Amino acid sequence: MNKDLERTVEIPSGIEISVNGKEFKVKGAGKEFVRTFDTGKIKTEVKGDVLTLTAIGATKREAKMMGTVWAHLKNMIKGTSEEFVYELEVCNVHFPMNVKKVGNEVVIKSFLGETTIRKSRIMPETDVNISGSKITVKSNNIEYAGQTAANLEKATRLTGRDRRIFQDGIFITSKCGRAI
Repeated sequence: MNKDLERTVEIPSGIEISVNGKEFKVKGAGKEFVRTFDTGKIKTEVKGDVLTLTAIGATKREAKMMGTVWAHLKNMIKGTSEEFVYELEVCNVHFPMNVKKVGNEVVIKSFLGETTIRKSRIMPETDVNISGSKITVKSNNIEYAGQTAANLEKATRLTGRDRRIFQDGIFITSKCGRAI
């Protein structure tokens, strides 16, 4: 059964949102985010300090897309005023591993005594700080911060070994203000 749906996003003062077809631009505090969405039948309208997403006779797929666009826009607005922070912990039981930032990569040496070097990509516009066994990932773009943290965690992923015994790796301990 098709429904008429509407979602609103409040625009804080000092932030501008412009919609040009499928392209959304969020500007504020010297930062600008541009994103393109396949909105389908969803209509967008900016009136004053409110952005309205409406869909008349929306199907389940369009309702899901509206929720996705709404969440991304809220993250883009939040990213103009503050950074998204992910904290990771380097855990090693058997062999001490060396973790260093080299250019736009994080290099992991001596993971479980391996001689191969593991590398993890740092996304653009993302800052990675390594101090001892703590790694902090910061970015105004939540997707870049999350992907960089996921790349670090994935670089030390183990397969074919018992996780109860081999507990070494890099693990996310908190993300965007909530502990895991």
